[in-house]
Formats: sequence, C-alpha cells, structure tokens
Amino acid sequence: MQYDWDRPREFCGVVGIYGDKNASFSAYLALHALQHRGQESAGIAVSDGVTVRKKLGMGLVSDVFAEKDLKELHGHIGIGHNRYSTTGASAELNIQPIVVRYKDGALGVGHNGNLTNSQTLRRKLEARGSIFQTTSDSEVILHLVAKSLEESLIDKIKDAVRQIEGAFSLVFITNDKLIVVRDPNGFRPLALGRLGKGYIVASETAAFDLLGAKYIRDVEKGEMIVFDNNGMQSYHPFPKCTPAHCVFEFVYFSRPDSRIFGDYVDKTRRKLGKNLALEDKETDADIVISVPDSSNTTALGYSRRSNVKFEIGLIRNHYVGRTFINPTQSKRSSDVRLKFNTVGGVLKDRRVVIVDDSIVRGTTLKKLVQTVREAGAREVHLRISSPPIKNPCFYGMNFPTHEELIANKREVDEICQYLGADSLKYLSLEGMLSAMPSEQGQTYCTACFSGVYPLKVKDLEET
Repeated sequence: MQYDWDRPREFCGVVGIYGDKNASFSAYLALHALQHRGQESAGIAVSDGVTVRKKLGMGLVSDVFAEKDLKELHGHIGIGHNRYSTTGASAELNIQPIVVRYKDGALGVGHNGNLTNSQTLRRKLEARGSIFQTTSDSEVILHLVAKSLEESLIDKIKDAVRQIEGAFSLVFITNDKLIVVRDPNGFRPLALGRLGKGYIVASETAAFDLLGAKYIRDVEKGEMIVFDNNGMQSYHPFPKCTPAHCVFEFVYFSRPDSRIFGDYVDKTRRKLGKNLALEDKETDADIVISVPDSSNTTALGYSRRSNVKFEIGLIRNHYVGRTFINPTQSKRSSDVRLKFNTVGGVLKDRRVVIVDDSIVRGTTLKKLVQTVREAGAREVHLRISSPPIKNPCFYGMNFPTHEELIANKREVDEICQYLGADSLKYLSLEGMLSAMPSEQGQTYCTACFSGVYPLKVKDLEET
C-alpha cells in the first residue's frame, strides 16, 4: 500500500478547560484566539461530569457557534479544536473533537500534529475488526484506547499514546476528566495556565490572554496531565527524547503575541529580522515593508539593523483568512487577490525591500511582487527570514510533496526570476537557528530546510 503523502495532512489549534462552569464559552473565546491555526472547521465538546455534548461545524469559529449553542453545551470540562487539514480529506466527517462512546463511557479527542505511523496502525486495527468513521489519523488514537487491555482509563491512554509516533499535542475529554498529552519530542507547542480556580491548556498563550488566564508553564515534552476531582496529576509515560521543536512555529505559524517553547514569538522574529539584515549588508533600498501580519516584527528587526526606513506598504484585509492554511491551491490563489492592498503613496518610485517569513509554493509572493510593481515601485527586493524550504514535513506542516515546494525545483536565481523580483536572498540555516531561544536546552526540527528528520516515518518504511 502506497502512503498517500499527496493528500492534505493535522495542523491545528487545541484548547482544554477544566473547572470552569462556563467551559464552552471559554473554549469558544480560546478558539477565536487560535483561529489563525485553522480555518476549515471548528468544534467544542463539553461535559457536566455526567454527559459529554458536542457542537461541530465547517468554517470559522464565529460561523460555527451561536449563543444558543454555547448555552446548550453546559459543563465545567471542555475541549476545542480548530482544524486545518493535513491528514484526511477536507470534509465534515473529519471535524474535531472526535467523540465516541465505548464500553467505558464517552471519550473525545482533539489533535494538533501529525502521526507518522497512523496508516500502519490503521491497517493493523482494521485487521482486528475496527471500523473507521473518518479519514483522520486522530481517530486511530481512540481505537487504540478502546482496544487496550489495561484496566483504568489513564492506563489505557498511556498504552495508546505509547504506540503512536510523530507530532501530537492531544486534549481528551471524558465524562469527568480532562487529559492532555504532548509527544516526547515536543514538536508542537502546548501551554498550561490557571483559569480562575480551574485550568486551561492551549496551543498558544494568546488564548490565555483573551480569557485573563495566567500562564504557569509549558506542558513538558512527553508529559501527560490528568485533571479531575483529585486536582492535577502529571505522568511521564514515554522514554526521554531529544527535543525537536518545530522551528516554523517561530518563523511563521504562531501569533507574535504568544509564548511558545518557553519564549515570546515577537522577540524571536525580531532577531530573525536582525540576522537577515546582518547577512544582507549590500542591499541599497529606500524602504522596508512587511507582508502582514506574520512578518511585521521580522521586518522591524531588519529595518532597525539595516537602517532602512520601515513603512507600511501593504494593507491586509483581515476578513480574508491566511492563504497558507487554505486546503486547496485554487482557494489560495483566489484569496491572494482579495487579501492585500498596496499603499501607492508609499511605494511609488521607491526601491522596496519586502521582508517575508518563507516561500513555500511561491503563489502569494509572485502576486505580491506584481502588485507592488503595479503600485509604482522602482525596484522590488525580496528578503526571506528562513532558508529555502526543500523538503516535505511529516510532522504536521502542509509541505506534503517535493513537487509543491518551489525551492526543491529551482535555484535561488530561478526563484527570483519566477517571482519577478530584482533580487532574492534567504536567511541562512545558521542565522535562523541563532535567533531561536536556547536557554532551556531547546533543539529544533529543521527537516523542511535541512532534510534532517529527527524521527523516522514508519509509514514510509513499510510501504
């Protein structure tokens, strides 16, 4: 069986709430703060200690939930999920949280990441009689829990998560428990905070800020935390592994006001911009502009180190979603035309440096260069605050094939010509890594840039 890496693969936002009588409303607000991590669908599951209820839907958080929905989802335990499909088709059947009922009661899960052995496990489970309702790798986890021979639910989940491999930040809900698990490499961020007398976990601390929650610490890599009537209990069911934090979380995906992997995103992005300027001392330009919003602070860092004036040359329409996380290429292309307007008075007759965080397919940037030229820019120079992306990601980012990656097919000069720019320079791998936080011994996954994968992909080995 050929592993189908060409289809979309799970990069999302998750939240878990325990001990909040308005868990559904808190989860709803948290998902708003995590909307940038997935715009395809949203879902919330809540328990009052006896019954688990859920509400799921395609679209943005504000489209899926009405006030009456949140009132009907009454309870003090809740989990929420924003989905951007990476594994499994873009369809209603794959909306999370996935909630099932088995012999021990209700169990639901929300997953941020991508399992690298999900198809291998799925084939084995199907051979043992499992019937799958979705095409998402996350459903595999629920089947592993249900089939575990361990006695207690906690031991069943430990047994299940020891069998999965890859990137996973998981939030489970039962009738009376919230359980969270982070993979032993810590690929994806997951933070723990206090919400009144209760607790909250979320993919990014921006969700805490909206709720007035207090950040405590990150959920440790390889940690499992159980919240129930006994309080909070921490377990470490995995053998210790070398950290492999996703560097692209800092480069692009996370909000600049979030704290991930122990540090602030904004601070790191400014360092990326400064390092980019240090490696680009010969560029002569009149102004620096960013591609809003993910590269705003990176462009500020570049401007300050290069002494080239920062200007706002592109205005983003915030009612159009992030083009990178739209599940189809045709949708990405159409959104680019709607997403940005130029400020003609800023750009006309100027030599412009456009700072962007990355180039994946080149679709957005090619259109932007054309748009900036049409606004009267005399020269357009592209500066990218990460190295060329040449390799697929098997841990959750939507870089599924070599064929889709422009840097895998073209040299830098060819990419520059394709994009229509006067010049193009990338930040070096060393320059990118030197901007990353390292005070707590963090190490980072750079596979999409370097081709060095920290974790083998079992599904590829067994095809």
